[in-house]
Amino acid sequence: MMHSFYWADHSTADFASRDLSETVVILPIAAVEQHGPHLPVQVDAAINAAILDRMVPLLDANADVLILPALSVGKSDEHLAYPGTLTISAQTLRLVWLDIARSVKRAGARKMILFNSHGGQISLMEMTCRDIRVELDMLAVACSWFRIAPVDDLFSAAEIVHGIHGGDIETSMMLAIAPALVAMDKAEDFVPLTVEIEQSGSPLTAEGAVGFGWQAQDLHPAGVSGNAANADAAKGARVLDRAAVGVLRLIEATRNFDMKTLTSETRFSAAR
Repeated sequence: MMHSFYWADHSTADFASRDLSETVVILPIAAVEQHGPHLPVQVDAAINAAILDRMVPLLDANADVLILPALSVGKSDEHLAYPGTLTISAQTLRLVWLDIARSVKRAGARKMILFNSHGGQISLMEMTCRDIRVELDMLAVACSWFRIAPVDDLFSAAEIVHGIHGGDIETSMMLAIAPALVAMDKAEDFVPLTVEIEQSGSPLTAEGAVGFGWQAQDLHPAGVSGNAANADAAKGARVLDRAAVGVLRLIEATRNFDMKTLTSETRFSAAR
């Protein structure tokens, strides 16, 4: 068969004969949740898949990379008030991610990227990567696409800060991915509570240095934060391309990471 970068395409015989010790394994993690009146609930999952679809053709033909089947449903309890949202508890999701990592380790791999497209599970992802390091002695990298794709030349500073869910950025990306699923006649400037909070001089933010626990309806009754009416497909395509390049760079950095850096020894080990 032709070379494939997808884990599920390979046979047991392939895995038995392959050395995965330097393979970079990617676990796509996303969410299926409400994104207001104008977007489908698959937004986070669709964005994750589209970025990786753009990244794969950029790989060297012999790149030592395997992409696991996506785990599209995530922790989305901040959107429970809206119909259509699917969610998994933090406790269950952490265990699922850990079980996948254990399976990857059994196959012989030592380097793994959790590639995330949902802001509501960043902390859980980072804690799970630490668990993977402690329990499995693997390199586990936590990465969200919006941390590796610069967008400041495409969207206003206010939109980047406040348009955190279903606004200009995500709507533009969905227009580039699946325009038939976007109802632009229902898109508007969904001004979230965080704008008022910022104007009051308060240090509180929904996602920032000083956060607070919130549900989507706390920020806007439509469940959206940001100016979706300003979206267009050209901007969305550029973001997707930049994110794909960002993943490619992250794969290279992960591949080059010296596993000897991870050690059980401390300054005090010899004294025991």
